[in-house]
Amino acid sequence: MAEPLHNEITQLLVAWSDGDPTARDQLIPLVYEELHRLAHQYMKRESPGHTLQTSALVNEAFVKLVDQRNVLWRNRAHFYGIASQLMRRILVDHARSRKTAKRGGGVPAMCFDDGLYISKKRSGEVVAVHEALEELAKFDQRKGQIVELRFFGGLSIDETAEVLGVSPGTVMRDWTLAKAWLLREISPEIYS
Repeated sequence: MAEPLHNEITQLLVAWSDGDPTARDQLIPLVYEELHRLAHQYMKRESPGHTLQTSALVNEAFVKLVDQRNVLWRNRAHFYGIASQLMRRILVDHARSRKTAKRGGGVPAMCFDDGLYISKKRSGEVVAVHEALEELAKFDQRKGQIVELRFFGGLSIDETAEVLGVSPGTVMRDWTLAKAWLLREISPEIYS
C-alpha cells in the first residue's frame, strides 16, 4: 500500500473519530480491499465448506467497526488491528456455535508460520488459539496483542510495532517467545 494512501486513510480515520460522517463514507472503499485480504487470511485457516464466507466475514466485521463508539483511531494500523480482533472474535463465536472440539481431538498437526503447529481440525484450532491467546494475555498482554496482530491481522513487524508503540526488535523478540509458548499450550503432548 503506497504511503500517500496510508496517510489518507489515517486522516480519514482521525476525521471519523472527530465526528465527520463523510469521512467514514470516504474511508470504506479505501479499506475494503485490505479488510477482504485480512478476512481471506482468516478463512484460509478454516476447513473447506466453512459456512461463513470471506465477504460475509468482512461485512460483519465492518458493521461492528462502524458501530464502534468513542474510538479514537490513531492510524490505519490501529484500525486494522481492531478489525483483526473483531474478525477473530466472529470466527471464534461461529466455531463455538457449531459446538466444535475444544483441542482438535488428536487430528494430525500442521505447520502455520515459523514452527507453530496446530490441529487440522480448523474450527477447533480457532477456538484453541483463541483460548491460548486469552491465557497468554493474562500474564503478558503485549505478547498476546502481537500474536493477534501478526497471525490473525496479517500486520507486518513494523505495522505491529506502530500499533503497539514499541520497536520492531521488541515485536520480533515477543513474537518468537509467544509462538513458542502457544506451541506448548496448543500441543501439550509434544512437551510431556
